[in-house]
Order: sequence, then C-alpha cells, then structure tokens
Amino acid sequence: MRATAPLLVAAHEDCWEHRPFPGHPERPERLRAALEGAASAGATDVAVEIDEHAVLTAVERVHDGGLARRLREACAAAPAIFDCPDNPISKGTYRAAIAAVACSLTAVDAVLGEKAMGVFVPARPPGHHALRDRAMGFCFFNNVAIAAEELLARSVGPVAIVDFDVHHGNGTQAHFWERDDVFYLSVHHYPFYPGGGGADETGGGRGRGFTRNLPLAAGADDAIFTGAVAAGLQEILKTTVPRAWLVSAGFDAHREDPLGGMAVSDEGFAAIGTMLGQARGKSPLIAVLEGGYSLEALRRSVRAFLVGLAETAAS
Repeated sequence: MRATAPLLVAAHEDCWEHRPFPGHPERPERLRAALEGAASAGATDVAVEIDEHAVLTAVERVHDGGLARRLREACAAAPAIFDCPDNPISKGTYRAAIAAVACSLTAVDAVLGEKAMGVFVPARPPGHHALRDRAMGFCFFNNVAIAAEELLARSVGPVAIVDFDVHHGNGTQAHFWERDDVFYLSVHHYPFYPGGGGADETGGGRGRGFTRNLPLAAGADDAIFTGAVAAGLQEILKTTVPRAWLVSAGFDAHREDPLGGMAVSDEGFAAIGTMLGQARGKSPLIAVLEGGYSLEALRRSVRAFLVGLAETAAS
C-alpha cells in the first residue's frame, strides 16, 4: 500500500458526550488535548460518518450482542454506574462509544483506501479493558480489537497489536488468546490494574506464542520502557509478518500522569513512534488512544509520538 498523505486523524464530536462524574480522570477534555497534540504534529482530519448498524455489526465480532443493548438502555437512565465502579455513564456515553468505534472503522477504510499509511484515532471512551460481555476500566467497546477484526474480515492479516498503555490490555489479550492471526504485545506497569499481564501469559492453543507481555516495575524510565518496546517489536517480526499494525496508544506511563506510576518522557514517546514506524515498514498503522490523564502531558505526548511516526513514514 502506498500513502498519499503521511498521517490522518479520525475523530468525531460525539466522543465528547461521554461525561463521567466531575473529577473522573477520563474526562471530555482529554479529547481536546489529544486533538491539539495531533494537529501540532501535522495530522490532517478525515471525515467520520456514523452508521450505527455497521458499527454494531463490527462490535458484535468482538462483544456479546447484549452488551451494546445493555449500555444503550443504561444510558437512557443515566447517570449511573455500568458493570463496575470504574465505569460511570452519562446520557451521551452510548453515543460516544459508538462514535469511538466508528472512528476506528473509518481509520481502517482510510488505510485500505490508501489515503494514508497512518491514522491516529483519539477515541473516547478508550477500549482495551473491555471484555466480551462486560465493560471495565473506563472502557465499553474494545476499539482496537474491533479494528483488528475489521481488517481480518477484509482479508488483511496477520495483524500486530502493540499496546504501550501503562495498564495491561486484558480485554484485547482475552479476545485473541487462542488466535495466530493476531500477535498481541503489551508493555505495561506490573503488578498493577487490572492484575494480569505476567510474562508467563503467552497465549493458548494455536495462539500459543502470539501473546507477549513485557511487565515493568514502577518507575520505569525512557531507557527501560523503550527498550521493552524494542524487544517486543523484534519478537513480533521474528514470529509473524504483519500486513497491518494496530496500536493501543496509552500515554499514562508519562512521568506527569497522575495514575501511571512510571517515568516516561515526551522524548520516550517520540522514540516509540519512531520504532513503530521502522518496524511496520510499508504496512499501514492505526494508533487508537487509550489512557493518558494529565492533559498537558497527553497533548505533548501525542505530538511527540506522531512526529516520530510521521517522520519515519516520510523517510
């Protein structure tokens, strides 16, 4: 595939409509910070249109059909808590979750249509903790897993998923645990929420060896964190030849983040962007926002990561 633009951003205003209670870290202002970071990196917008039927069809490749229905009904009676205490909802949460998936599907359309080799999706709410039949960890629908299934449904595979959020992506891992068409790599703080992601978790059945966790102790800095990402990327490339790359791009390992307990800098995220750009070669890449709860650090980190990624694509 050949890019006609180095980097696009797929966003929708409905992602603003998920409004947890005041003081909740996954607040609407995160969307603005991520968009400002993307704009300062030179990313240009791609239009996102929401076809709810198409979105729900894609959602049901990953989630039990009742999850979307339960969320829609719960939001009609919001404010409330959905499935676990981490997941307060507002009346607009269902609409925002549908929009986040629509943005991810638009990104798939863009890379397969050769509009760009890379697309950033500032999704709200995030997704990588969402399980087949249950929301958790600020997440409702697993945006990255849904995008991976969309790529595979269009005969684009195998797929590599690289997750550098400070929290282990338990929902993504669970979905692809016994699969050899998706390689799942996670670099994360451990032990930490949600509790999984040990180095001994490597997949099951035909998927054994297609899950790789690189757990890191609290306080990991640029050298440790980026070294783990580099090692994981090498392992992906030794195991499979991805035709597409997906990234769960969480920026809560930043040293300024109030939740992460790690010490990664702006420069560390730039280095991760560069490494991913080098690893993916000419294959398309979609990066979907997960965590990152300091607004200023999120803005700078998104910019740094995308600059690293775009410079590699342009070279």
